[in-house]
Amino acid sequence: MNLALYSPNNGYYRSNAIVIGRQGDFITAPEMSDLFGYSLARQCKQVLNKSSCILEFGAGNGVLATQIIFELARLNSLPKKYYILELSAKLKQQQYDTISKVLPELVDIVEWLSELPKSFSGVVIANEVLDAMPAKRLMFSDGRFFELGVDYKDGQFQWSLFDEPFSGSIKIPTVNFIEGYKTEINLQALAWIESLYEAMSDGLVLLVDYGMNRVEYLHPQRSEGTLRCYYNHKASDDPFENIGKQDITTSVNFSDIADRACDAGFEILGYCNQAMFLLSLGIEDYLLQEQDVAKRIQLAQQIKQLILPSAMGESFKVLALSKKQTVKLDGFREQDLTGKL
Repeated sequence: MNLALYSPNNGYYRSNAIVIGRQGDFITAPEMSDLFGYSLARQCKQVLNKSSCILEFGAGNGVLATQIIFELARLNSLPKKYYILELSAKLKQQQYDTISKVLPELVDIVEWLSELPKSFSGVVIANEVLDAMPAKRLMFSDGRFFELGVDYKDGQFQWSLFDEPFSGSIKIPTVNFIEGYKTEINLQALAWIESLYEAMSDGLVLLVDYGMNRVEYLHPQRSEGTLRCYYNHKASDDPFENIGKQDITTSVNFSDIADRACDAGFEILGYCNQAMFLLSLGIEDYLLQEQDVAKRIQLAQQIKQLILPSAMGESFKVLALSKKQTVKLDGFREQDLTGKL
């Protein structure tokens, strides 16, 4: 998964192909509507002060950064700096072009980083970042979980079970799993959470991604796990097709993330679905403020995509973590499911 996604030049995220948007393989919330970024900006405003910054991971083509900076400028709450951690030179240029085209007067507050800062203070944003981190795939066999590796036989790739039982740092309950039950575990995402805590002096972390709590993640009916591939907006579960040309992703086990975050020292400030998070932040206000009828209809359609259960509203979740900052966040006024983690 790591090679297929991140191998230099040939990896899915390292190639020159357009991967996000209608011309790519999947559409993210910022691509659907500016109102996603505007709402996120409102949450940032609640905790930002004149000396704090924003750090965005996985900024893609720069659309979300543009939305957040635009709205924070309108709200007179610009951060001292808007950092984007980006390793791809191509994406850096794309992000710069996107931001400077819309906000030429504000592009100077953006600074690109190639590694985590030493002592960050402010808001960390990671929208659809955790799901893109390479995961391990496990299979339940003879009362224990074994890792599924990849073998190459007869001219093709195929799954192959490791000889020794999986012995990762995460304890997976082994009750009621059927023989052959498959699931995923993302050790890289858990290590990233720990690194994030070390890099921060204080602040807020907002994780937005599709996923669920542990009970739902390991549900008996989810016997094939959550591994999905996307190519030209079509989903499949075969990572051995279109290698380097399709996205490979797994859903986020937010209980694992929350547990590791607490172990590292973070405090959980809220967990809910995307719909309730955006409604709590008043996404419908933008609709009421729009005078143009045609634009209002367009915005209403966009909001539906973001909040309807059949679209992104239920499957996407928001998890907020904090370090040395206790505040009742506006985004969780309507719903807080922290107790279900």
